[in-house]
Amino acid sequence: MNPVTLAVDKALEFTVVGSFSRVGYATRSRLESWIDPPSLAGQRVLITGATSGIGFEAAARLAALGANITFVARDESRARSAMTALQSRSKNDRVEYLLGDTSDLVAMRRVAESVAARGTLDVLIHNAGAISATRTLSPQGFEVTVAAQLLGPFHLTRLLLPVLAGAQPGRVLTVSSGGLYSQRFDLATLELDGANYDGVAAYAKVKRAQLVLNHEWVHHVSSRDVVFHAMHPGWADTPGLAASLPTFYSLAKPWLRTPAQGADTLVWLAGARETSRTTGDFWMDRHPRFEHKVPWTRSRDSGRDQVLLWDWCLERTSRY
Repeated sequence: MNPVTLAVDKALEFTVVGSFSRVGYATRSRLESWIDPPSLAGQRVLITGATSGIGFEAAARLAALGANITFVARDESRARSAMTALQSRSKNDRVEYLLGDTSDLVAMRRVAESVAARGTLDVLIHNAGAISATRTLSPQGFEVTVAAQLLGPFHLTRLLLPVLAGAQPGRVLTVSSGGLYSQRFDLATLELDGANYDGVAAYAKVKRAQLVLNHEWVHHVSSRDVVFHAMHPGWADTPGLAASLPTFYSLAKPWLRTPAQGADTLVWLAGARETSRTTGDFWMDRHPRFEHKVPWTRSRDSGRDQVLLWDWCLERTSRY
């Protein structure tokens, strides 16, 4: 990156609004002359949450690059519609779906067994995510935000490590959110109880936890076998945002990125050659980013946090 482009990028990142909005995407993509990753013909991609929004756009672009796409969805009617739309748009018939709720650990094992039976998996994308207005529990009794966006993905990743390693390296990509910048990791309050439940806070806490876990994965899996990356898409115009944060959505709508713009870094991480040579990073707009905007979200002992969270997830998922 030349000095002028670097200076513009840093200035955008400092403003936050300029960085996360469509302005950041438009400016960076033009200055850096972004191009698509190389062909993904023959590669297998598994993605959750692809029936709409960023997940749908990522699946469409990856399929257009030639990848074989399997997406995980909860509702069969929506899954069939999404599959048809993805095949039509990408001109690629190698798009299929598996039914499963990411909050259900038993369902994630079924998905993993089905995927593993077909051989090597090149890319696993954890995209499914939502803000819950009220506190609900997963089939195994965990708060559903934690179950769907942390425990389920952790379980699915562990089960698929053997087939991901066959890609040498496989890639595990996690879609996070700018909301994490508001939260410090605290395992004791990760699962909010009924009296203190706030769906927005629960979501942001889990997004912070995803990054903590992203760093810990690299201590358990060789980068020759599997690399791990997390990213956030900026502020994108998605059905989930409109439904969960209507006031913010109304105010920010003129500045929101399109779902395709929000998905760009995810697609790039899935296919760019350079992202197979690093691991454990947090990305936005095709560059590693700092994970803290304010000092009070920093941990006093991040290494200890990682180990504690890993053990916590392992204890809750290993029986399933």
